[in-house]
Amino acid sequence: MTGPEHAGTSRWRVHGERSLYESPWLSLRLLDVEQPDGRRYEHHAVRQPVPAACCLVLRDGPDGQEEVLLLGRHRVVTGTWGWEVPAGRVEPGETPAEAAARETREETGWEVADVRHLSGFHPVGGSADHRFEVCAARAVRQVADHDPVEADGLVWAPRAHVRRLVREGLVVEGLSLVALLWWLADLGPGLSGRGGAGAPRRGS
Repeated sequence: MTGPEHAGTSRWRVHGERSLYESPWLSLRLLDVEQPDGRRYEHHAVRQPVPAACCLVLRDGPDGQEEVLLLGRHRVVTGTWGWEVPAGRVEPGETPAEAAARETREETGWEVADVRHLSGFHPVGGSADHRFEVCAARAVRQVADHDPVEADGLVWAPRAHVRRLVREGLVVEGLSLVALLWWLADLGPGLSGRGGAGAPRRGS
C-alpha cells in the first residue's frame, strides 16, 4: 500500500498569508485560504521552519533484553511530567541524525553510534508546519552526567516497562510517544540512508 491517490478534490488553495507575530523560533500567520467547496476565509497557522529530532538510544540490558534510554522531565507549557527520549532542534547544517546524536550527548551525557533516521511527521498538520524527525542509535558510553536542567534523571527501560508507561499515560510528549511506539511495534530500520550511517544493531 502506498499513499492516497491525489485526485485533488480535497486540496485547499492558499491565496496569500500575512504575519501576526515573528520570533527566532516560530511565526504566527493568517492564511487566505479557499476550500474545495468555494468557501474562503483566514486560517491561523504556526510556522516553525526548524525541525526537531529525537533519538531512541538502545542497548542490550544485563538480561539480554533490549532497553531504551528515558529522561524524566517537566514541560512548562503543558505543566506536565513525563518520560521522554532525548530530543531537540536540528541546527543549521545538521542532518536529523547528527542533531539526534548531539542532543543525546548534551542532555544525557551518552555518546551513541550507528545513528539512523527512521521517520518524520507533522504532529499538528492542521495548524502548524513543524516537523519531527525520529532517529535511533546504539549507546556507546556515558562520558558525562545528565544535564539537570533537561531532566530529573535517567532510566534504562525494557519493552515491558515502556508498554506500562505508555498505558498509564506517563509518556505525554508527542515526539517521544511516536518514537517509543515505533520501537514497541518493531517496525524495523525505517527509511534507508536518510541522515544516518547504518541501521541500529541488535546486540553489542
